[in-house]
Amino acid sequence: MGLKTSLALGALATVLSTTALWAETELTVYTAIEAEDLERYAAAFNAEHPDIKINWVRDSTGVVTAKLLAEKNNPQADVVWGLAATSLLVLKTEGMLEPYSPAGLDALDPRFKDGDNPPSWVGMDAWVASVCYNTVEGEKLGLTPPTSWADLTKPEYAGHIVMPNPASSGTGFLDVSSWLQMMGEEGGWAYMDGLHQNIAAYTHSGSKPCKMAAAGETVMGVSFAFRGAKSKNEGAPIDVIVPEEGIGWDMEATAIVAGTDALDAAKTLVDWTISPAAMKEYNVGYAVLAIPGMAQPVENYPANVSEKMIQNDFEWAANNRAAILEEWTKRYDSKSEPKN
Repeated sequence: MGLKTSLALGALATVLSTTALWAETELTVYTAIEAEDLERYAAAFNAEHPDIKINWVRDSTGVVTAKLLAEKNNPQADVVWGLAATSLLVLKTEGMLEPYSPAGLDALDPRFKDGDNPPSWVGMDAWVASVCYNTVEGEKLGLTPPTSWADLTKPEYAGHIVMPNPASSGTGFLDVSSWLQMMGEEGGWAYMDGLHQNIAAYTHSGSKPCKMAAAGETVMGVSFAFRGAKSKNEGAPIDVIVPEEGIGWDMEATAIVAGTDALDAAKTLVDWTISPAAMKEYNVGYAVLAIPGMAQPVENYPANVSEKMIQNDFEWAANNRAAILEEWTKRYDSKSEPKN
């Protein structure tokens, strides 16, 4: 074997060795993204980055948030992708996030990124509250479709409303925190006292109330607009109602967990989560994206969503989250579905 051949083989071995090492890069990613969307997002990411293997841990927002907080002193996740911004603000306060300015940061709507430089989290898309109303079941019962949050306290709706538990569901928490912001603390709790009289059950998933309404298992599900549009697109006899007082909303957002041993791969994932390619994936269901001007209309998505989104104080919601959930649980948890 000549010297040149030997050197060439040695260089090839080095490249293969390096590639093999990189191919073994694994990330543990905690997420609350809907399961059917997660599969699609993951496939799109891995098509561009086959060298990064992701081990997914998926659950509802409240469960993922509680798990992360419980693991504070021994983090198991490398990245959090698709968790409520209000939850990530709680983790930021606990010093659990690694600040990072991803590629493409300047293209984001300022509302969709942490105010610090570098930011501790970046947003992907917004999901907004809505009511899924089954027109067939409502007509059978002689009910009038609601137009406002106030309507949901009418006696005619007793036992016909399902909504998410805010301790388990990010959608439930954005509902409760938005009512407290819109109505004030005293008015918000008084409203929820009245609403509670009409609630059949509190679910541990934000999408489940709408799925139940779509299946005719309840007349009304307090859920989010994307889920309603998706169910209607699939042929469910539902209207997606945006209450006239305004609607709460939150962002699906992404952050690196402080102390990760796979920082470079984590940065690669976060870069991708705010890329135009990722936004196109999110836009299949979500009509409000972190990059302004990119969103295409989503079939059966309510047209007036953007104008009805309240001025949500995410810092206030995050700082008061524990107290809000404690009070809500004390008052209303008796109607919550059993946990799996």
